[in-house]
Amino acid sequence: MRPSELGAPPIDWDSYRQVPGRGALAAAASFVDKTLVIAELEVRKLRHDATELLTRAVQPALWLVIFGEVLSQMRAVPTGEVRYIDFVAPGILAQSVLFIAIFYGISTIWERDLGVVHKFMATPTPRAALVLGKALSAGVRALSQAVIIYLLAVVLGVNVNWSLPALLGVVLVVILGAAAFSTFSLIIACLVRTRERFMGIGQVLTMPMFFASNAIYPITIMPHWLQIASRLNPLTYQVDALRALMLPGFTITYGVGMDVVILVVVVAVLVMVAERLYPRLVE
Repeated sequence: MRPSELGAPPIDWDSYRQVPGRGALAAAASFVDKTLVIAELEVRKLRHDATELLTRAVQPALWLVIFGEVLSQMRAVPTGEVRYIDFVAPGILAQSVLFIAIFYGISTIWERDLGVVHKFMATPTPRAALVLGKALSAGVRALSQAVIIYLLAVVLGVNVNWSLPALLGVVLVVILGAAAFSTFSLIIACLVRTRERFMGIGQVLTMPMFFASNAIYPITIMPHWLQIASRLNPLTYQVDALRALMLPGFTITYGVGMDVVILVVVVAVLVMVAERLYPRLVE
């Protein structure tokens, strides 16, 4: 909640910036404040249609309950000492994040048609704050999917690491993954600018990104060309980090620190690209 909503006067960043040595700090604080305002506005939309989160969780739940259980019984995928249902649970969480974030850009097209984007563009809010605020709101939406996957994991008997550092790490990785894919979605929306084309491109990209990752099988059993594609896929690094955090004692390919760094770099690059393309929505 913003200070003005609590009865306190709004923060005057311009006056604060005039204090010697505080210009950069005030500018950064103002940017963060505007980013959080945009994120708050986006999250508020959930109050009007909270059922969207439940419907988005149906497909990942089916993957985990049916696909995960069947292949766990068949033992068709080599996962070492880890049961397949344990191995695939973090991958299905990453899939859920991908599915909820990759179509996020269509809401921006709706906002353009309603004139909301034009109002945003008329404000002094930095374009990067607009993009990053939307990315953070996608992360909040994705956290609800994490709760659902964790509940299913308990029901299915998945061996989950419940330590507080691991849970906080999962929250961070889910937010970063959602931010990356929602910003990528926004870039697509800026380029195609129509709902029909956006839906077509989104559907074409979603499943290849999912299957060209380590979400449902290890990289080691992939053909060489698919291994290359998997290492270029941000979803692979999100899954890698989630497995290390969710499964006790699981050995991962890259390391959580490296996975997080890669996701942060991907988000930063995509935000910079989306910032430049965002004005195209109103052209």
